[in-house]
Amino acid sequence: MRAKDGLPNQVKALIVARGVNQLGGFSLAFLTVLLIRDFGASLTAAGLVSAAFGLATIPSRLAGGRLADRWGRRRTIVAGLVALAMAQLGVAAAPGLAVATVCAVVMGLAFELFEPPSQATIADAVPPAGRASAFELLTTAVAVGSLAAGVIADVVGRWSLRWLFVVDAGTGLACAVIVALALAPDVRPALSEETESPVSTASPWRDRRLLVVTGAGTVFALVSMLMVSVLPLSLGAVGLNPANAGLIMAVSTGTLVLARPALRNRRLTDLPDTTVFVVGYLLMAAGFGGYALAHTLPTLLVPTALYSLGNLLAMGRSFAIVSELAPAEASARYLAVYGLSWGVATLLAPLVGTWLIGVSGPGLLWGASAGACAVMTLVQPWIVRRVRFSQADLGVIHSTKPVADRYDAVSF
Repeated sequence: MRAKDGLPNQVKALIVARGVNQLGGFSLAFLTVLLIRDFGASLTAAGLVSAAFGLATIPSRLAGGRLADRWGRRRTIVAGLVALAMAQLGVAAAPGLAVATVCAVVMGLAFELFEPPSQATIADAVPPAGRASAFELLTTAVAVGSLAAGVIADVVGRWSLRWLFVVDAGTGLACAVIVALALAPDVRPALSEETESPVSTASPWRDRRLLVVTGAGTVFALVSMLMVSVLPLSLGAVGLNPANAGLIMAVSTGTLVLARPALRNRRLTDLPDTTVFVVGYLLMAAGFGGYALAHTLPTLLVPTALYSLGNLLAMGRSFAIVSELAPAEASARYLAVYGLSWGVATLLAPLVGTWLIGVSGPGLLWGASAGACAVMTLVQPWIVRRVRFSQADLGVIHSTKPVADRYDAVSF
């Protein structure tokens, strides 16, 4: 059943559920502080535990893709959310550092399980022409949830850091309930007419198109994560209060919400992917360029809006293209592999950002980010055209090659 705006009701329910889950998406930022204050960990030990959490999220995403294709979307989302909530409650109730460390690693292993099946659910239920808009709406819902999460964290965190993890677990369980009630029951994967085996045996790692798209996605994810990881540091380097990052993020979220009606305009949704990527990366480049020149809070607001709009355009089309590359029953694993770009970016962004600021200040950081986006205005359209060309070739190969061999047959 479809809602009035064209999105299936179960997709809208999933997006609402992810927004609810994000209301509690604040505990991770306080993990290191909790380990030091409540469990007596040294700064080095707390950093190692946080790093272990980060590394655990990489296999988590891959496992989420495989489970979603083999076990089912709804089951994997619910299981991932429940496992994450239990690990968060374990951190909150841990009697000592050793138990807290184990629970933190379990959190990492569960942290990304629900991402690939969530994205694959959208790809399954929404026609290709509407997927970019659906992914943009998901991004907006998560951003709104993150903004509200900051307010909740400020209130609860003044009382107890452990209770941050309890509240986060509660929102995750609420999300699991919504998903369990709203999403359609999982069905057994269909069999290929040629191989009489599940289509999901196709390996995303053998699809050169996906690997090239993922490489480009890593550049996009890296410049996006620089905004998250080093923005407060860059503000402090130009004499501003690092806490102003909260206001900047609020402007970013407001831009996403206000832009949604315009992005649903038929003239914009019908634009070719290449055009949207060029516009998106140009807006991001303009935003980063503005950051390189700005030294006061008011002058940062317009660049923030430009960056946020460009980021939303590029992200929605990126996930839509990946979903088109995947065989019907392997979409979750394809999206999981593409999602590794964010894991890599999460590890690299703090290192790259702090190094660039240390070399020559925030101007170099944001100037380099603007330059990377400018390069992507040329590279990304070329990649999209090559992917489309390869897809046309695969359409011919489809009738003569077994499913598992199709992805080596086309040279990118």
